[in-house]
Amino acid sequence: MPTSRSDRIVSVTLSSVLLPLPGGISDAKVFTGRQRPMTEVAVLFAEIRTEAGLEGVGFGYSKRAGGPAQFAHAREVAPDLIGEDPNDIDRLWTKLVWAGASVGRSGAATQALAAFDVALWDLKAKRAGLPLAKLLGAHRDSVRCYNTSGGFLHESVEQIKDNADRTLDSGVGAVKIKVGLPDRAEDLRRVAAVREHLGDRVPLMVDANQQWDRPTAMRVCKVLEEFDLEWIEEPLDAYDVEGHAELSRSLTTAVASGEMLTSVAEHYELIRHNAVDVLQPDAPRVGGITQFLKLATLADHHHLQLAPHFAMEIHVHLAAAYPREPWVEHFDWLHPLFDERLETRDGRMHLSDRPGLGITLSGQTRAWTVATAVVDAPR
Repeated sequence: MPTSRSDRIVSVTLSSVLLPLPGGISDAKVFTGRQRPMTEVAVLFAEIRTEAGLEGVGFGYSKRAGGPAQFAHAREVAPDLIGEDPNDIDRLWTKLVWAGASVGRSGAATQALAAFDVALWDLKAKRAGLPLAKLLGAHRDSVRCYNTSGGFLHESVEQIKDNADRTLDSGVGAVKIKVGLPDRAEDLRRVAAVREHLGDRVPLMVDANQQWDRPTAMRVCKVLEEFDLEWIEEPLDAYDVEGHAELSRSLTTAVASGEMLTSVAEHYELIRHNAVDVLQPDAPRVGGITQFLKLATLADHHHLQLAPHFAMEIHVHLAAAYPREPWVEHFDWLHPLFDERLETRDGRMHLSDRPGLGITLSGQTRAWTVATAVVDAPR
């Protein structure tokens, strides 16, 4: 039988990249005055190299704020990876958490670790010569997908209809649009118009981005039930577990949430209170793939649907390895960062046969890099 060959991490390269977005992107948080329109995404890349010449690439991200904090924290703890065996991913995640324990085990501190963790999983799958989903144990070679990037509130209903047509023509199978405006009647008008345009056969989701209080959410969601939605997303504050549980019990439409939570412990509160029907963890936000897999096990044990948030380049692999038929969110924002494209066809996102995540960084990514840090093994 072949024996495993030991290998060691010899260098870590961190890159902070500012990805510009086309115009100001606005969801309900902008219209309620809580945030400014989004004009860029800060992406943190980690490239981990070993003495055997292998390389893994991983990334995390931040919207509106937090990118410099993630980069700074990652730069501080990166030396703890040098000399380590890259196969020991769970142990290394724990080591890095303890290296920065004074700033906690959630939020920016663990989000900074996501780029390392994803890179280690990418490297491990490449060592095996397998796509990451196959290394994890895939249940399927493609995953249902829905588009969000064409449904924001800064665009008119007519523009959203056009976006939806292009989305469906591209092979994506469903559409999600934003709601949560101060004018509830306008929310309902937009949903009704898009549902009429799509017809009854195209799955439609709505996302309020946490902008309703409990009474408003109950009233509006009851009306939204007539539109045969796949789910209603973030109707309440992400940490209002009891409110979500009450709403879930009162509706026949599925309730979805989880994208804003940044740890397994926070998601577990949603799970154990039966607060959602669809769990939406985000691997970069919870600290990487290692933590996401723990959440996926909990979600499956509680018979929940899974619909990971954003970062489809990572999540298509994780969703493909989930026992229950999941969804993956299609966002085209990150396209310029990679040389490859995920294939969408017949309403599904298809795995490639490339090893690891199957991505390489584009020349444009290098051009948008605003800070770098390299940590090497002592010579």
